[in-house]
Amino acid sequence: MIRDSSVKTDTRLERFKRTRILVRRYGIHAAGLLAVAANLGIASPARAADYFIFDGHNDLPWQYYGRHGNRLAELDIADDLDDLEPPLHTDLPRLREGRVGAQFWSVYVPIQQYGGAAGDASRVMTQMDVVRRLVARYPDDLSLALTAADVRAAVSGGRIASLMGIEGGHAIEDSLGTLRSLYAAGARYMTLTHGKGLRWADSATDTARHDGLTDFGVTVVREMNRLGMLVDLSHVTAATMHDALDASSAPVIFSHSSARAVTDHPRNVPDDVLERLPENGGVVMVTFVPGYVSQDKRDWDRARRGEQARLEAVHPFDEEAREAALEAWMEAHPNPGATLPQVADHIDHIRDVAGIAHIGIGGDFDGIGEVVEGLEDVSTYPALMEELARRGYSDADIAAIAGDNVLRVMEEAERVAAEEQAARPAADPPQTDDDDDEDDDDE
Repeated sequence: MIRDSSVKTDTRLERFKRTRILVRRYGIHAAGLLAVAANLGIASPARAADYFIFDGHNDLPWQYYGRHGNRLAELDIADDLDDLEPPLHTDLPRLREGRVGAQFWSVYVPIQQYGGAAGDASRVMTQMDVVRRLVARYPDDLSLALTAADVRAAVSGGRIASLMGIEGGHAIEDSLGTLRSLYAAGARYMTLTHGKGLRWADSATDTARHDGLTDFGVTVVREMNRLGMLVDLSHVTAATMHDALDASSAPVIFSHSSARAVTDHPRNVPDDVLERLPENGGVVMVTFVPGYVSQDKRDWDRARRGEQARLEAVHPFDEEAREAALEAWMEAHPNPGATLPQVADHIDHIRDVAGIAHIGIGGDFDGIGEVVEGLEDVSTYPALMEELARRGYSDADIAAIAGDNVLRVMEEAERVAAEEQAARPAADPPQTDDDDDEDDDDE
């Protein structure tokens, strides 16, 4: 239940109300951010003028679905919601405190089986409707953005540019027409897979069946280029990453992934892929998922799952015994978690391999059940930027990582789309075996 806002003291919510007035007056630019920083009590307001956060992945729309069946009135993000149970990572006061100027809202729907299911496209459209209704509900704070120019206009006007990213190509149900329709409805990136593989692309967390992309998968990538939809390679296998880089004429993104050389998780990006980003122009948006950030945490998660599986075999019909034994195991093997400096280590590594121009931020807030110490919610991005400053990153570097790099990628994708639309029409559906049968009948 949301607490009674009438009993709040003059803390984050009151600062947010004053901040809203300031951003209306100044916009999110240098003078405005100095005023906002002073209002929020930020210790080094000069640095506040140097960047805004353009985050690649936030699952707030799915929180509306899971908690309240997409009823927006049940969860007022103009309130300070940091004490909900289970915790919510996102609300407007904390977005302002975190200097978020643009956000890709994930329009996620689960995939339960290889290939996805009928109705996935409709379910994604329902989540896109959530984002549009959120923007309409909070017009002083959110602004729908479909282009890089829209992002710049929103940020300049003191609103948070709100974009939609599809998490998983199961959303298109193997249809180029559906892909185009989702783009027309406002989707501006699509993660090629999620947790299960598709008939045209391999997922990093499922059995690989195609060694990357099929011919149809290549067509999907090229059609995304023609549309101007960003190709998101989080969640896919390394082979799929390479195939997509081979096929794409526009920069790609990894909306919420980190460096595999730092944490050996299949959701992270290997060095041989990072080495290709300078040529492609793409960006890895470093994520805050603890098991992707810390190798110790990754190893602990795997050990815990192994122990859980062992206990299920030992006590197949005794849930109480399993729970007690697992609790004892966890007391003997404390969760190491992950820390903010470890996130910065991933940024350091990607800088060293690919360069500053190929780093962004993709927190995955409200899509994770456990958070990184020091990066507990959307208000904490400035702490990461301060850590980078302590490590010697320049103001220009920080601005690039925080948001400028992904904005550049959007602009380049739009330029490529204009060229490709002038050069070729929308792709036809692939020919099927049924088509061949019909041709035989005609003869």
